[in-house]
Amino acid sequence: MFYHLLYPLREFFFAFNVFGYISFRAVGAALTALIISFLFGPKIIRTLQSRQIGETIRLDGPDSHLKKEGTPTMGGIIVLLAVILPTFLWAKVDDKHILLILLATMWMGIIGFLDDYLKVIKKYPRGLIARYKMAGQISLGLIIGVILIYYPDSSQFATSISIPFVSNGTLDIGWFYVPLVILVITGTSNAVNLTDGLDGLATGLVAIATLVFGAIAYASGRLDYSDYLNIIYLPGTGELFIFCLALIGACIGFLWFNANPAKIFLGDTGSLAVGAALGTLAVLLKKEILLFMIGGVFVAESLSVMMQVYYFRYTKKKYGEGKRIFRMAPLHHHFELLGWPENHVVVRFWIIGVLLALISLTTFKIQ
Repeated sequence: MFYHLLYPLREFFFAFNVFGYISFRAVGAALTALIISFLFGPKIIRTLQSRQIGETIRLDGPDSHLKKEGTPTMGGIIVLLAVILPTFLWAKVDDKHILLILLATMWMGIIGFLDDYLKVIKKYPRGLIARYKMAGQISLGLIIGVILIYYPDSSQFATSISIPFVSNGTLDIGWFYVPLVILVITGTSNAVNLTDGLDGLATGLVAIATLVFGAIAYASGRLDYSDYLNIIYLPGTGELFIFCLALIGACIGFLWFNANPAKIFLGDTGSLAVGAALGTLAVLLKKEILLFMIGGVFVAESLSVMMQVYYFRYTKKKYGEGKRIFRMAPLHHHFELLGWPENHVVVRFWIIGVLLALISLTTFKIQ
């Protein structure tokens, strides 16, 4: 909005030129997100507490989590406010990439809110029925996939994905592109949701992964940088840098309240929304494959759940008694039950996230 309102005024006063710089608007978005988090966070926490909208802790989980019973949830409302409003203020609101990333964030934010509402307020044990949640995720992926095919950044790369470690490497997958988009957005959304089990874990990892995507967005949107790094030039994706910094600011602001011991939890409102945002960023930037490295911790968390479930079912069918690979899934609970303090698990997973982020960035200089 500021770009459309203030940048044209540069003809009258040169200082308004700064609104033409993506870097300036991105920093503005990050600071605005932080301010919104700090201003509205305490008020939202007090409101949730007064209405007794608190988390219900599973009895089969780690015993250390029982003390978290009643902690306000649905904290994703804070993150959504701190992401959406700064993006509207600082980005080009008519840009296709901004509209799509906001669509994904708000779409899954609404689905997550419904899930939290049914679980916490209406006391439905499972919240939103899984098939309805999945239908919402698949519909979102389908819409984004079709839009990107019919309105691509470049007709040459409409249905292509990037291949890591290959200079300007792309692979055209044709109509398999839409199923891939659905898989990436649905998978990432659910993976972040599974990871959101310890204070600050998912929030910190999302901030780390988003920083990488922000760098990719900035480089991909500039002809000189993309040419230097031998990556696909995607006109207009530079605006996603603004969204990325807004999301990072929102995550850092939320961590102020979500760090151990957490005063509020993300809930599905936040975890599904930011997960869908990460997946959509990967799709818009043609980095679907690299997402597996950037979000490696999310991948490991998801795989641990799938391995645990399938192995339990297999052994129960074959031996009459189900056996487990991990002490508990997702993976972060396994390490808790091994005796790691919660804050150690969180910080160590963050460190792994940082290492994966650095390795991901180095792929651009060895291709």
